[in-house]
Amino acid sequence: MPGQQIQTIAFILAKQPSGSDAFEQLTAFAGEHGLLHCLRRLPKGKANSAPIDLFDEAEFWLESSNQGRTWFIKEHQLMQRHEGIGRSYETLGAAAALAMLVSRNPVPDESRDFVTSLLRTSLAALAAGGRADIIWLKALYCFLRDEGYPVKQQWWTGLPIEDREVAAQLLNQPLAAQTTEGPAVSRITGRLENWVKAETEIRL
Repeated sequence: MPGQQIQTIAFILAKQPSGSDAFEQLTAFAGEHGLLHCLRRLPKGKANSAPIDLFDEAEFWLESSNQGRTWFIKEHQLMQRHEGIGRSYETLGAAAALAMLVSRNPVPDESRDFVTSLLRTSLAALAAGGRADIIWLKALYCFLRDEGYPVKQQWWTGLPIEDREVAAQLLNQPLAAQTTEGPAVSRITGRLENWVKAETEIRL
């Protein structure tokens, strides 16, 4: 009897060894279904099978024989590959941090569309060469705000006065208009990450 089957669009957030030479293990996020733990059969020899890379957005045809705990990838069709993310260590690090943020924290059903949009816009901005430090700060702030944490009321108002204006500019201005130097961005981001660790249940 065939297992449960779904067709969905998802982002690849992580790739891990599966313990088998025949499969690779993938963590994906779909706006319709949330976090998905998948297995993909590795092609043998020179088989003509398109690889799946980290941060890809693709349409997947999935099947599960254990009530959705694990999904076998029967077929996939690439929609968007963010090749530019690999151009620098900083860009790759920001993309990995965002992927880990989504994969390590439960996303309520009502927030899935927002997280899908956050992934799509942030990964595209990173791939296009946007400043990785500012993209990560904006993404983390928006994720916290959407999850209902008092990030503006508590974190921002708790900043030293000289940092509040800098933080406001970083969070409110478009990327193309940003001129804040790296050390200042790093300081603001560090304060936000420390607040997350001390005041929330979010895992970074």
